[in-house]
Amino acid sequence: MNLRKSERKQAKIKLAIEGASGSGKTFSSLLLASGLCNDWSKIAVIDSENGSADLYAHLGDYNVLNLSANYSPENYMEAIDICEKAGMEVLILDSISHAWDYLLDKHANMTGNSFTNWAKITPRQNAFIQRILQSKCHIICTMRTKQDYVLSERNGKIIPEKVGLKAIQRDSLDYEFTLVFDVNIRHYATASKDRTNLFMGKPEFIISKQTGQLILDWCNSGVNVDSVKQQIKAAINLEELTAIYHKYPEWYPLLTTEFSNKKATLNQPLKTTPLINYNPNYNPNYIQNGNNAIKSS
Repeated sequence: MNLRKSERKQAKIKLAIEGASGSGKTFSSLLLASGLCNDWSKIAVIDSENGSADLYAHLGDYNVLNLSANYSPENYMEAIDICEKAGMEVLILDSISHAWDYLLDKHANMTGNSFTNWAKITPRQNAFIQRILQSKCHIICTMRTKQDYVLSERNGKIIPEKVGLKAIQRDSLDYEFTLVFDVNIRHYATASKDRTNLFMGKPEFIISKQTGQLILDWCNSGVNVDSVKQQIKAAINLEELTAIYHKYPEWYPLLTTEFSNKKATLNQPLKTTPLINYNPNYNPNYIQNGNNAIKSS
């Protein structure tokens, strides 16, 4: 346990886009992803929305991984593994509401005590969310919201308008994300949670590529792995190296080799050159003082 000064590190954004059906979650996610990564071939959509990701193929040559009818958390996690191994930089999970629906169905069909049965369901949900948060990719999760209708006035007429209510996912899941956008049926977004301070309290807006670029700039403004490598290289003793290790524990999996090599170097004994006297008339019992030799006592 170590007390240290706060320092924001470079990060991969983990954000959610919530909205009712037809609010444009998938389209908005793709535009935002293109701002996070200028290479469409490094963007992947993990699709549980019956092929809706393919509707926007005209935007760029992004990748799609269909989950078919298996929406278990483990299947989502396997899909994330596949995308990471393929070198993807941005993952869009469209949508994670299906994973929660899957778990609710599993719980409803379990025999025994309903309360104690959650002990078997909750770990699966927690493992899924942790897999998202620990991914080395930027991740955008879409979530469907429960729908209702309100009466709105437009052009002097009262018309019903579809609105999104609570997201279809576990309660308080919003707290896990760095950024949460709520998108309405007119495709305008507002931030309901924003640790970046880029969008909170701002007027509603249309999500675009520029939105992703703003988020990417924020992600890149902290300490990165290269700067930690330089600190490891500059460490002059084991105490400094240990301090760096404890300061950046999240970088350790990527820097195991650097830490190990530097530790081995610092543990090597110092090589000293023996003192050789080249004066054949040298007598250690005398101290030379100008032209006179003084015998030491």
